[in-house]
Amino acid sequence: MPNETADLDQVFKCLSNPTRRHVLERLAASEASMTELAEPLQMALPSFLQHLRMLEDAGLVRSRKRGRVRTYTLVPEPIARAEHWLDAQRRRWNTRLDQLDAVLETLDDNPHA
Repeated sequence: MPNETADLDQVFKCLSNPTRRHVLERLAASEASMTELAEPLQMALPSFLQHLRMLEDAGLVRSRKRGRVRTYTLVPEPIARAEHWLDAQRRRWNTRLDQLDAVLETLDDNPHA
């Protein structure tokens, strides 16, 4: 469980940054080289490389090197785990809100209680 929590923490930390979200959105369309990913962001490559390393450390992307070109691919499983956690939280809160709604309806039906 602690390892799962740490993994989830890394995923959410990655998702908290607009540059990293842009990379993930771009890679959802197709794999891309580091240069292709960095180009629209107008960011120095060393700074951009830190974002890619963070995404790779979190398991959100995978890279391979052919010659001088490093290509990145999206790995969807960590996003699916984060989505599963969010769905569980949503279900929990929907249940609680439904229970609150039932109590409030009871109070509306019996105003002197």
